[in-house]
Amino acid sequence: MRKILCCVLLILPGFVFSQFGLKAGLNFANVSSASSINSSSRSGFMLGIFLAPPAKKIICSRTELIYSKQGYDFKTSTKTGTVDLDYILVPQLLGINISKLLQLQLGAQMAFLINANADSTNSGGGVTGTYAQVMNYYNKFDYGFAAGAEIHPFKGLLIGARYNISLGKLYKEVQTGQAPSFSSVDAKNNVLQVFAGWTFGKQTSKKKK
Repeated sequence: MRKILCCVLLILPGFVFSQFGLKAGLNFANVSSASSINSSSRSGFMLGIFLAPPAKKIICSRTELIYSKQGYDFKTSTKTGTVDLDYILVPQLLGINISKLLQLQLGAQMAFLINANADSTNSGGGVTGTYAQVMNYYNKFDYGFAAGAEIHPFKGLLIGARYNISLGKLYKEVQTGQAPSFSSVDAKNNVLQVFAGWTFGKQTSKKKK
């Protein structure tokens, strides 16, 4: 929690001097390196705010604070189920303005896990219910890369897509025989985000005559 508060305090002063905006969209999430649990994708949603200096040149920057609901479905020899994960994402991106309408984005991202739930059903059909204390199995901090593109078709409107790739392991190291059925020791988050939003503030500065 302290890490999240520090990030917020660092970001907020920039709103005084920068453009800022709101965005919302859909997540299509999965985990890689998880063949042992036969993972599959799961849909969710994201909500966020961002700030950025007015784009006057080809290169610009973007800082965001995003709530992201993601996770995955799993299947083992005896159980099937779902894992829901709630993160606070803090991307720091470099923007490349191809034109006034198109911007490419690439950068690093920190992520803080704030909630986790796992539900399962026996292969025979019996419901086993929600796992207790599942947060204890996860790493609370994650990091990785983010890359995507945005189009700006009208005034402050933006429409975009982004792919987030985590480098940190989703789960803590668990001793053999103690790992729950929904975990995979090398699993990493992967999320495709599709979103729309609105930018507030001047888009460009007027040149003096």
